[in-house]
Formats: sequence, structure tokens, C-alpha cells
Amino acid sequence: MCGIVGYIGKEQAAPILLEGLARLEYRGYDSAGICVAENGMLDIAKCKGRLANLAEKTAHGALMHGTVGIGHTRWATHGEPNDINSHPHVSQNGKIALVHNGIIENYLEIREFLEEKGVQFASETDSEVVAQLLEYCLGLDEVHCMQDAIYMVLHRIEGAYAFGIVCADDPERLYAARKDAPLLLGYGDGCNFIASDVTALVKYTRDVSYMEDGEVAVLTRNSIQVYNAMELPIEKEHHHIDWEISAAEKGGYPHFMLKEIMEEPEALRRAITPRIKDGRIDFGDLVLGRETIEKISRIMIIACGSSYHVGMLGKYTIEKLTRIPVEAVLASEFRYCDPIVDSHTLAIVISQSGETLDTRQRPEARGCSRS
Repeated sequence: MCGIVGYIGKEQAAPILLEGLARLEYRGYDSAGICVAENGMLDIAKCKGRLANLAEKTAHGALMHGTVGIGHTRWATHGEPNDINSHPHVSQNGKIALVHNGIIENYLEIREFLEEKGVQFASETDSEVVAQLLEYCLGLDEVHCMQDAIYMVLHRIEGAYAFGIVCADDPERLYAARKDAPLLLGYGDGCNFIASDVTALVKYTRDVSYMEDGEVAVLTRNSIQVYNAMELPIEKEHHHIDWEISAAEKGGYPHFMLKEIMEEPEALRRAITPRIKDGRIDFGDLVLGRETIEKISRIMIIACGSSYHVGMLGKYTIEKLTRIPVEAVLASEFRYCDPIVDSHTLAIVISQSGETLDTRQRPEARGCSRS
């Protein structure tokens, strides 16, 4: 898991990127890096270790100039944590920079192909393969622009990805692409954003949309156009973020775990209060009818991480109150197993972020009731 952020607007990008990465550091702290584009050049700073190292190296962004850029905080998968393997990765000609969250499963095959073409790699990562492949595709006669090259690359690679891409020869645009990894778009006033998590953007905008698999986004200062896997322009549904930025900060606690523990009573009150009307519990938006609910013979709670532990507690509570058998299952296991379920099995899927890949896989594909 890594965190990426991107900005295009009128302000200097580097300080905004660093601030966004600070809210994404929970997604990786092996290394961090940023890239800004200006006057046909890419300025890149990256280093091993915590984000504080990068902030010090760049004087908190003051040493880097440009109004479009991308940033990355890394949890290493391919290649050891060091300066060279840190993102952003750059193509051999120095014109294309890319940040990536995910894993390219066929990167060795592509790397060997490019090395036969004379491409020299600087790092050991799977992500650099994509930057080098973009440069290669841009040199083909049938490719006329960066967007064409991106789609050609997406058809060639296999795996999961969320990409942020900038090009020195195309400094008025920021590109993004997504498959099986979280990526959202932020709509600002004279500026636009990409990020792995809304926490990186909420200081600057509360107007966001969530990219889906196969989509490519082209961002300028004043617009965002999204294209589907068929390369057709589409309209995205916008969502308003209504919580305060303080909810994404430590609030004076030494770490997030203690903050979340201490906030549990208030979080519980906020969750329950809207459901109580005239002294009764109201699930007015529950689409399961009474007849369907009465036929439920088994419940499966599917989740990962801390959400899974909530599911374990829910199992005990639901069984005590309903006398219906409940099983709490790790989403990463449920995705690949062959569970014994039928049309009377209710699946309750829990995800704190809403973007956990294993949890997002459709439970109804396993034969469970869908609500």
C-alpha cells in the first residue's frame, strides 16, 4: 500500500504535495518523493525514510518551483527501500514522471522487452517499467499524444494500479488512471487534485469523485475529464465531504490508535443518533423487506483489518440478540474461498475507507443476499 497525490493549479505545487503526503503517510513510510513540472523541465526530489526527510531536503517545498506536480509515499514491494527505488520514477529521456500505488504483475516480462530495445533502468521497481513503457509508446507512429500512450500501456500491463503522471512536454495537464487501487479526484477553484485518500484533499476541496476501474482522467487547472476503458468521455458523480479536517489529524494524541480509542463514545453517538426517531430505531433506508429479513438463516460479516475486529464483536452481539449463526470472515480469504451460502445468507460488508480491494469484491458473486 502506497499513497499518491497530485495537484495542478496556480499555486506552487510542492508545499501542497508535501502537505497531502503528510496525511497519507499511514499508507507507507519507507520513502517519499515529489515531482513538479515547469518550463519544459521536471524537478524531482525523493529520499529514503519518513516524509520529514523529504520536507527538510526541499525546505518544505520552497526549493521546488512549478504549479503542477505529483507526490508519493512508499511501502516497498519490489525493490528495497532506498533513494533510487523511491517514487516518482522517470523515463529514460527525463520527460515523463510517474507515481504508482499497486503491483504490476508482468513487469519482468515488460522490462526484458524494453531492455532488448535499449532502455536502461535506474531502479529495481515494477513501477519504473510503466514510466519507461510510456516513453516507448509515445515514440510509436500510431501514438499521437500522452493519452494514447497511457491507454496503450494500460492494455499491456497486468495487475493493480493507481497512477499519477506528469510530462515535461505537456505541462498543462496531469493524468491519472486506476484499476483495483483507490484513487479519487478533487475539484477546486482554479485547481484540481488526485489522491489515494480524501484526507489529502479536504483542506482544499470538499468536492470529489471516485475513479472506477479502467478509467483515465485528464486534469487541467480548470477542468477534469474522465474517460472509461473504451476511451469514451463520461460524467462522474460528485460527492461532498462533510466532515472536518480535524477528523483526519491526531488531535493532540501521540498516535492515531489512541485517538480512535478515545473517540469511540462520540463516534458511536454520531452513528446511532440519526437512527433513533420517536424513541424507536429507524432503518428507513434499508432495502431488505420484512419477509426477506425473516428468512435470513445465516449471516456473514466480511472485512479486513480493524473492520474485521469490529465484525468479530458484531458476531457475538448479533448472535446473542437474534440467535442466528454469524461468521466473521477476512475479506482476503472470502474472495478466494468457496463458502457454503445460499439465497438466505446475508452478507454484511464493512470497510472504514470504502476502498479496501478485497472487501470491494462483490459478495453477491458468492451467492449471498444483496442489500
